[in-house]
Amino acid sequence: MRVTCKSFADNEFIPKKHTGFGEDVSPELVIVDVPDRTKTFAIILDDLDVPWKKDYNHWIIWNIPKTNVIPEGLPKGATINEPVTACQGIAWGKNVYRGPKPPFFLKKAHRYVFYVFALDSELELSGKADKKDLMSAMEEHVLAEAKITGLYQNV
Repeated sequence: MRVTCKSFADNEFIPKKHTGFGEDVSPELVIVDVPDRTKTFAIILDDLDVPWKKDYNHWIIWNIPKTNVIPEGLPKGATINEPVTACQGIAWGKNVYRGPKPPFFLKKAHRYVFYVFALDSELELSGKADKKDLMSAMEEHVLAEAKITGLYQNV
């Protein structure tokens, strides 16, 4: 399985539109070579370069029905129905995509990794779930994993 993004290439800079300094909308993700037994997808977005934490979680979403395109601009809320159905947990304190927005004093480029998981089932989690809860619930259900890394740097 592979994942690409129409807004940025792997290891390239994320456009302002998808950051907390812009519109803060989730990017469109394109998934190819999806395993046949896939029922749903889950996505985790982590900032790997926050100096005081190993990884800083910006987004968790799961129960996205099998597809090849996860649309741009998924809305906020624990449960979403349009443009796709899905559940979002707590990342960065909210049930919503939160794009790059490092503090102004962090000048080094940060790596933001979108991990996409193909799952063989739906997950039973509440909107209060965090990354740890999602990782635990996915344990026996991951068919494939892919990632794309975007960069962001304060100037």
